[in-house]
Amino acid sequence: MTNDHKSSRVIGYLCALGAGSVWGTTGPLSTKLYAEGAAITGIGFWRLILGTAGLALWAVLFQRDVFKVDRKGLLLMGGLGGAMVALFEVAYQFGIAGAGVAGAAALLYTAPVMVALVAKPLLGERLTPLRFALAVVVMIGAAMTVTGKAAAASATQSAIPLPSLVVGIFGGLLAAVSYATTTVLARWTVPRYGSYRMLFWEALGGVVILAVVLPLAGHAPAPPPTSAAWLYVLALAAGGVVLANFLFFAGVRRIEATLTAVAATIEPVIGALLAFLLLSQGLTLLGWVGLLMVVGGVAAGYLREGRDSVVAVQPEP
Repeated sequence: MTNDHKSSRVIGYLCALGAGSVWGTTGPLSTKLYAEGAAITGIGFWRLILGTAGLALWAVLFQRDVFKVDRKGLLLMGGLGGAMVALFEVAYQFGIAGAGVAGAAALLYTAPVMVALVAKPLLGERLTPLRFALAVVVMIGAAMTVTGKAAAASATQSAIPLPSLVVGIFGGLLAAVSYATTTVLARWTVPRYGSYRMLFWEALGGVVILAVVLPLAGHAPAPPPTSAAWLYVLALAAGGVVLANFLFFAGVRRIEATLTAVAATIEPVIGALLAFLLLSQGLTLLGWVGLLMVVGGVAAGYLREGRDSVVAVQPEP
């Protein structure tokens, strides 16, 4: 492996870590939004609108070719990608409502294992025992991190009625499916259409689908109730919708989809640390052990990069 290829893969891994770190701010920001009285079902819709508007403005000023896309790209990015964005926003909220925040987040991080399983038949990436084990270790560690809350929170979660819990589990798994599908889709579309075009059409598709589905389901998205709530939504849009996705797609271009998904699972670690520092939400011993498992799994993936065979960086159109 040449130095350029090594550097490219390291950059890809760091981009994936950066994406996960930015996504890790979603929990604290959302908690602040709930305190401001924002409706849970409307948060994803409004942050997508703001993020898409920002992407469109930049494209109009500096990169108008983003609006040029063929029919196949429109179907894949705006259709399938948009559907996955909309599915995630809705399903994850059902997961939180039914299984609790910790349970939904734990279910979401089954996604790396899903990516590891489908990357071989769909993308031709190797599924070695070590790579699969890495995904499983990080998944288990993430689950332990997000479920290792204080004893009082655990007691509250155990009191959830069974029907609600079943709906929550189903919602959390659907969110994981959408995340895994987006990872695999980005690995194919970003080298062909570019990360900016992928992100714009995916977000726009998600906005359109949510604008149609939410009112039909009786959950028309209400705007944030206060100026502070709007600021939090703007931060979610700039971070979770724009910056994190650019970093994630930059990672997908340089390293395999499995390793990108594994690296991005640093998200619950960042979320747990921010919750501890800013919201005084501590972890039990189980949670801290899980956090160390995630960090160790991500570090193992980084060390492995030095021994992997070359995967050529795929140029941005």
